[in-house]
Amino acid sequence: MGCVAWSLPVWARAYCDAGYEAGGRFELNFLLPLVVEAEALVGLVARAVGRRLVLRAPAAVRVSLPTLLVVVATVWPAGWFFATRGTLDGYPGDSGLCPVSNVPPQWPDRIPV
Repeated sequence: MGCVAWSLPVWARAYCDAGYEAGGRFELNFLLPLVVEAEALVGLVARAVGRRLVLRAPAAVRVSLPTLLVVVATVWPAGWFFATRGTLDGYPGDSGLCPVSNVPPQWPDRIPV
């Protein structure tokens, strides 16, 4: 999930050509190991908390609750990272493919940025 969280902002910046100059690419490359490690840590903590919560639960709950917690705990930071670092609102994009918000048109409207 950390690699997905990192690749979404890279894709959005490259597509909109907003913040994808040398400094922007350096920033994203600098953040790559941090994002991957943070997502891994969040996933491990969520898994541990989920397993702790379901010690005496039925087998179906013991399997599904920790997995659900890991998915929610890793998808939320990935969306936040895309919204804050991938879509540079008001940054002058040169590609002409994106609106002023620098959200690529392919991004689903149901997922907020």
